[in-house]
Amino acid sequence: MRLNRVEYDSEGGAVPVLIAHGLLGSARNWGVIARRLSNRGPVIAVDMRNHGDSDWADSQSYPDMGGDLADSIDGTWDVVGHSMGGKAAMCLALAHPGKVRRLVVADIAPVAYTHTQQQNIDAMRRVDLATVESRSEAAAQMGVEDPGGSAFLLQSLDLKARRWRPNLDVLAAEMPGIVGFPEVTGSFQGPVLFLSGAESDYVRPEHRERIKALFPSARFAKIPGAGHWLHADRPREFEAAVRAFLDA
Repeated sequence: MRLNRVEYDSEGGAVPVLIAHGLLGSARNWGVIARRLSNRGPVIAVDMRNHGDSDWADSQSYPDMGGDLADSIDGTWDVVGHSMGGKAAMCLALAHPGKVRRLVVADIAPVAYTHTQQQNIDAMRRVDLATVESRSEAAAQMGVEDPGGSAFLLQSLDLKARRWRPNLDVLAAEMPGIVGFPEVTGSFQGPVLFLSGAESDYVRPEHRERIKALFPSARFAKIPGAGHWLHADRPREFEAAVRAFLDA
């Protein structure tokens, strides 16, 4: 599986960092964070399968996504994953522990959730790609009340090609697995930071037993004033927390 890579070269000597985005996102959503972190060492953000400019496939399973990330790493790297990307990064570390030095899991736990993102896929499908002429017109057709959420989804619209970059059909079909988490065995003994938004409820106290079973060295931190999209809500605080953990 070929994953599109956005690379940020560096003269710094730190271990390279791989960034894995969340559902319906892309590598370019992480440009600000990646550029800032690149002063310490190389940073690579990838488009996950069925997203951005990466290849499409019939599966969006976490073992498959974790394998994609493993194939993107030459040696041992640090890994940052948000939401869906965080679950994929956890599967990477559990299946290929030698490829991960330190892991940052952003606002997600290795558990199944009851929520779904199907409403966003439905909104994207409401756009008449054959006739839409502008992003503002597409936004009106989507009818997403949250302006920030609408703007986020529109980043994946290729208006010139009249297509959505994410593979909406496969993502909709695979949604139960995306909001779930696979049955896994073993554990990752390396340092892991579960970094959450203080205003998000994705990582709850009742999740800690499961987290510690899989990641015995897990640490927990929250960013005040941030929700699930903590890297967008508080980018400087997010970057500072990640930098401090990776450099510890």
